Amino acid sequence: MGKPGKISGGDLVFKTLTGFCAAAVLIIMAGLFYELLRLSWPSVQKFGLSFFTRNAWNPVTQDFGALSSIWGTLVSTAIAMLIAVPLSLVIALFLVELAPPAIAKPVGYAIELLAAIPSIIFGMWGLFVFAPYMAERVQPFLSERLGFIPLFSGPPIGIGMFSAGIILALMILPFISAVMRDVFQMVPPMLKESAFGMGSTTWETTRSVTMRYGVSGLIGASFLGLGRALGETMAVTFVIGNDHSLSLGLFNPANTIASTLANEFAEASEPMYLSALVELGLVLLILTVGIQVLAQLWLRRIRHGMGGA
Repeated sequence: MGKPGKISGGDLVFKTLTGFCAAAVLIIMAGLFYELLRLSWPSVQKFGLSFFTRNAWNPVTQDFGALSSIWGTLVSTAIAMLIAVPLSLVIALFLVELAPPAIAKPVGYAIELLAAIPSIIFGMWGLFVFAPYMAERVQPFLSERLGFIPLFSGPPIGIGMFSAGIILALMILPFISAVMRDVFQMVPPMLKESAFGMGSTTWETTRSVTMRYGVSGLIGASFLGLGRALGETMAVTFVIGNDHSLSLGLFNPANTIASTLANEFAEASEPMYLSALVELGLVLLILTVGIQVLAQLWLRRIRHGMGGA
């Protein structure tokens, strides 16, 4: 053993190695940002800020705008989160608080297995099974009863923003529910037993103890799913319709940043066309990193508030 306060050779190697690995993450992120900015610079110079506010996308005339792709990315992700987060919360609470072990274990394994299914399988299932069902049953029903709302307007063709959002929800649900389940399992049993001892019901204990104890983990799980939904490519490409038009109707074909890159990158023979696509990638990187940074700041604020309380 070395003397107290003296750094041994092994400690120095370990400290250097771990520091290098931590710095490598920042270096890689900076390198990605630099390369995307460098390759997209012709598009940035030509279109400027109008690239984010224009809906034009014409490779023939070399006129590009990212509004429809940004809109499609945000709306499809919002639909997925609105569906997946409540379902994941209910599933996690059921598995931890209500389900007997004989049910909780196989259902938990099934959820984790669902997370391992490749995205292209979700896309193929969505195109050949889910989209026809939406076109025949769900979309006509919603159009008939809620067609006066612009969100539910459009032809019932099965593919579109609404279908893409539901497929995304099915993809991110296993990730969110698995993390939420792990968070709930970490709640000290003594806290729940104390609540039960004071006469609290199962729902009161779940609401006041389990969910309150794991609120930061719940938010973290939600943002984990959000990051997955923002960048999902193949599943969305199959069912969203890949149309650059901008519409409020959720039944209309649309596109996302990731689906545009997947569909058109191989066809980008002109320098300006390629530069516009790379700028789309840069927008997606900034959007994803920005949301994760906001999530961390929000979590820190919540932890600080709970600590003060």
